[in-house]
Amino acid sequence: MRNNINKRMNEMYLRDCFMAWFDVALLFGAVVFVLIAILGIVQEPNIRLVLYIASAMLILFNTASVFAMTRHFKEDKEFIYGLDIKHLDINRSAKNHR
Repeated sequence: MRNNINKRMNEMYLRDCFMAWFDVALLFGAVVFVLIAILGIVQEPNIRLVLYIASAMLILFNTASVFAMTRHFKEDKEFIYGLDIKHLDINRSAKNHR
């Protein structure tokens, strides 16, 4: 029984990590797309520099936050996902007894 719960917690953790890093990749693509589109319009070198710096900071801070979040999820996996699994099982059981 405990192995099944650990397996479910690991699956949930891996799915959350995958989606978080997938979102970072999408953000990176969106930022690059917008930056390229805007740089075609903006000719002022100072504004272009601000755009580069702001884009880099956005990607850097978002990546750092996702890294910290996934590390926190790994450290508290049993509490976070154990509680989710408990509630999922209770809800599933309640639906089956209707």
